[in-house]
Order: sequence, then structure tokens, then C-alpha cells
Amino acid sequence: MTASPPTTPVNADLAPRLAQHRALREAPASEHAWLLAHGTRHVYEAGDVVTRKGEQAHQMIILFDGHVVIRADRGAGAHKVFEWKGGDVGGAMPYSRGASPPRDACAEERTEVLAIDKEHFPELVRECPVATAALVHIMIDRARQFTSGDLRDEKLVSLGKLAAGLAHELNNPASAVMRSSKILIESLSSAEEASRILASAGLTPEQFAAIDKARAMCDAARGNAPSTPLERADREDELTDWLADHRATQEYAIPLADTGITPGALDLLAQTVSGDALEAALGWISSCVLVKSLASEIEHAAERIHDLVGAVKGFSYMDHAPAAEPLDIRRGVADTLTMLSSKARAKGVQIAVEIPDDVPRVHAVGAELNQVWMNLLDNAIDAVDKGGHVTVRASRERERVVVGIIDDGPGVPKEIQGRIFDPFFTTKGVGEGTGLGLDIVRRLLQRHDGEISLDSEPGRTEFQVRLEAER
Repeated sequence: MTASPPTTPVNADLAPRLAQHRALREAPASEHAWLLAHGTRHVYEAGDVVTRKGEQAHQMIILFDGHVVIRADRGAGAHKVFEWKGGDVGGAMPYSRGASPPRDACAEERTEVLAIDKEHFPELVRECPVATAALVHIMIDRARQFTSGDLRDEKLVSLGKLAAGLAHELNNPASAVMRSSKILIESLSSAEEASRILASAGLTPEQFAAIDKARAMCDAARGNAPSTPLERADREDELTDWLADHRATQEYAIPLADTGITPGALDLLAQTVSGDALEAALGWISSCVLVKSLASEIEHAAERIHDLVGAVKGFSYMDHAPAAEPLDIRRGVADTLTMLSSKARAKGVQIAVEIPDDVPRVHAVGAELNQVWMNLLDNAIDAVDKGGHVTVRASRERERVVVGIIDDGPGVPKEIQGRIFDPFFTTKGVGEGTGLGLDIVRRLLQRHDGEISLDSEPGRTEFQVRLEAER
């Protein structure tokens, strides 16, 4: 329990201070007198604990001066969650549920308060209606401030996860674009030189036609290109041997092996073109093949970047007003999984999505609903072992859409299942979890007249989200 701070008798000098108190100055003098008669003056020195983590406050605290702060670590180091200064009222209040603070509430400096025990609250409500009304408004504002702060902090945590995942996803295609574009610049110079050599080789129209046919065969053979590294190595060896037999540059085998063209197809070219002319022809063909291959790699990487940007826009609804609208569950889940794909791959997690086409839309704010999917799917990936499985299922039950997120992790112990949606409750290590994710999920779903439930046992955990179907 919290050690009792030094106390002094309630003196008359508190009456004028209470009359000037920001939160309670509108109350009449008779109510001030009642508060003074039933309260005790406390003085907390800097560092004293006013209310300990997990313990319900048993007193209402009217602060005259000083500073009381709750600090918590929400994944990025300890920072201020809530504070009270002179002119504020904290602790327990009439009509409050008596929740306990998520961390110790400590005095930051010498703090003087008037403390009133909870046992006096019923009489306070009867004898001090003006003060009671003021306290109710304070309680509502405090809840609103806690809620907005929690949502803001959880969004920042999610933004950090989103940025980290996106940076990892963008790195691969961006690196491919840079690498291929550099090689492409060099290859264009080689292709120009090969074209000049070919143009000066004095070839007949029939030979040019044979060369062009061979180049076209390379393009057509891409569908039959080796599909595994071993097959590609074998094809490259075959082409290297063919080039050596025809006294041609053996490095041409590297780009040609990617096309699927065979030594037999090159034999057709060698029947018409030979000697230096064959060398020039093969140089030009391999240059054309390499340029097209690099351009194709750049195109595919750019498409991946475009898809990622589209997924971010879809996930965040950055070009939508924050208003409810008909939403496709499949799109929201797909965009969210795109954001989490690097994390899932790094852990070898296999994710299956089983959402039938006939599942109706739901009416919700897109960014908020995607926040729900992000938190639940992120937790599921964290919960499973390496190589684990996560499944997303959806179906219609009467007027509701039911979305289940299932993992094959160790499960949530029975003894803590009833607390899993409590704010600041987490089973993760210090700095690994905020303890706000599931609380935020619950609050966001309540905004949409939805609900969430948990069914867990070792080897199978399912969070079920129920939302009203769009009519």
C-alpha cells in the first residue's frame, strides 16, 4: 500500500484557496465548508507515490499546488500519460468505476492536496450538488483525454510498424531498379557498339533475316526459360559449349540462358551466318536480350513499388474523409497483410485468407477498421512460433459479418483471458508491447456498433470481430 504522507489539520487558510480553486470555485461557500470538514490536508514531497499501479484510488484529491504525473512505457521509452496540477482534481470521484492507474502516480514536486475518502461520496452527492456536477464534468473530460491520448499513442506505434514494414518492402524493388538501371546504361552502350559492328559486317538480306529470326526466337522462348537455378546452370553450360565450338564469345551464354533458346535453335542461325559475321550477330542478339531483360526487371520492380504505394493509400485511406462508408472486408485485410508481409516472411509465417466473394460489405470508417485488422494480425504473427500459421476467415451470420483471425500459437492462459482487453495489459516484454492494442480494437469496434470476442486454447486462438452488414 502507499505510505501515508504527512498530514496537518484542516485550517481556515484553505477556505480562500478552495474558493479560488479552478475546478471547484463555482460551488457555494457551504459546499466548500463541507469539503473542508470532511477532507484531510496531505503534503507529498517530490518522488512520493500518490497512488500505486494496480491499486484503486480510495480518495479524491483536490490539488492546490504541485504536480502529479503518471508515466508509462508504450514501446518508445517512458513518457507522460496523464498529469494533474494545482487547480485540478484527481483520484477517485463520485460515480467513477474506481479504475486503477496503469503506472504509479507520483509527485513531481512538493504537492499540497485536500483528500476526501470514498466513504464520504454518498453524502457529498447529497450535500454538494454544484461540486458534484463539476466533478462529473471533470471525470468525462478525463476519460476523453485518456481515450484520445491512447488512440494517438497507439496510432504512432502502428505508424512505426507500418513505416518499418514499408521500408523493408520498398527496399527490394528500389534496389532492383537502381541495380538494373545502372547495368542497363552500360548495356545500351554495348548494344550500340554491337549494332555498329553488325551494320558494317556486309551481310546479305538473307543473313539479316536469319539474325532477326534468331532474335525473335529468343523473345518467343522466354516462356520456356529454365525455372530453377540448376536448370539455368545446365542451359548456360550447353550454350557455353556451343559458343566455344563456334569460336564465339562465351559470355554471350549468360543473357541467352535467360531466354530459353537452345543450342539447336542457334544451329539454324549458324547455317546462314558464320565466322566474324556470326560473332557480330550473337553480340547484337545477346545485347538486345540483356537490354530487354533489364527493362523488364525495372518494370516489375516499379510495379511492385506502385502496388505498395497503393496498399498504403488503401490501408490509411489518406485520400478519404474520415467518414463511415461501405467497405469491402477483403480489400482492408489484403492491404493490411501487404503492410505486414515482410514481418510474416521473416518469421516464416504462412497466412491464409478465406473470405468468400458473397460476404457483404460493412459500414465503417476505413482507416479505423484497418487499424483493427493491423492490431489483430500483428498480434497473431507475434503469437505463433517460427513457421506458424495464421488464418483470416469471414462469413455472414444474419445481419452481421463475422471475421475470425486464428493462429496456432500457444494460446492465451485462462487466468488472463478476462483481462486481455484491459488498457495497458500486455503479455509482451517491456518495450515490446503497449498494452493498448486490444483496448483500442475494442473501442474502435464500439464506435461502429461492433464487438470482439476471444476463444483460446493451446494451439488455437481466435479473435472474432462482429460488424453490422451493409444493407
